[in-house]
Amino acid sequence: MSQSNSILWSFDVDGKNFDSAGFASQSTKFKLRQLGLNGDIIKRVAIAMYEGEINMVIHAEGGVANVEVDEDKIIITLTDTGKGIADIEQAMREGFSTATEEIRDLGFGAGMGLPNMKKNSDELIIDSAVGKGTKVTMIFAI
Repeated sequence: MSQSNSILWSFDVDGKNFDSAGFASQSTKFKLRQLGLNGDIIKRVAIAMYEGEINMVIHAEGGVANVEVDEDKIIITLTDTGKGIADIEQAMREGFSTATEEIRDLGFGAGMGLPNMKKNSDELIIDSAVGKGTKVTMIFAI
């Protein structure tokens, strides 16, 4: 596939709706299987995308997940207009979380989202502004 032959799809991530959380990552996993991609890459993409999707539900009241697949990479872009990340370096530390007790009582907010996104992607780019939102780009080599 050349750049012009990239396959693209997009999802609206419904904020504060834990019942639909995971839909985008599960759908992407299914589509990547249909494209015949390697199972290890599919697993890494699904984990990283799920973590990002959950972060959008917990912290940003939703957003948009875009997926682009071309011949040598998968690019996932997660964009929200939430409160933004005040300290990205701190947020990247395992166990750091700004989730409320209510969210933690639901079993989320353990502070592993961004670290797991970094661990599973080949490249992680975070652009965030407090009060304006966050854009996370994850790149996976095929």
